[in-house]
Amino acid sequence: MNKKLIIIIILIAGLMFAGASLTKDSGKKETKTPEPLAAMVGQPAPDFNLMSYDGKFFNLNQQRGKKLILFFNEGIMCYPACWNQMAALPDLNSDKVVTASIVTDTANEWSQAVAKMPELGKGLILLDTNKQVSKNYGMLSLPSSMHRGSQPGHTYLIVDESGVVRYTLDDPKMGIQNEVLISELAKIQ
Repeated sequence: MNKKLIIIIILIAGLMFAGASLTKDSGKKETKTPEPLAAMVGQPAPDFNLMSYDGKFFNLNQQRGKKLILFFNEGIMCYPACWNQMAALPDLNSDKVVTASIVTDTANEWSQAVAKMPELGKGLILLDTNKQVSKNYGMLSLPSSMHRGSQPGHTYLIVDESGVVRYTLDDPKMGIQNEVLISELAKIQ
């Protein structure tokens, strides 16, 4: 075997080892709860007022007495993942549970999206067009955001009946998390 071939084989093996190490490390990072989210658990959820895409007023504190699931997400630009997640959330609504998706898009954009995917119309879509609520909640720089600093990613919060955050999930894999959310809701007494 000549020296060039041996050097190439060593380089390829080194690159494969480095790639495996990076993949292993990134897997560890996905399972760790981001610090800003971990710090929210047990704290009162910051109050906010937002309009829904269909013109209804929503105030967080007025929801006291019910469990809330807030889903901060990338909205319009995140088709189909966010849209599918948003369409699945209303299945969790009951007289004791309210779900709301928080996006930074406009009402007109969501009206067009609902026309394309009517299932979205079942859910409560809140418009954070100035991104103030997303900023107050620390949602613009989490690992699930593909547009860090400018858009929320795919993050769920469960708020209990007294307005305290009881569970958070930043979901870089962008999956429908209803089973996880049902399990976490059941833990709240």
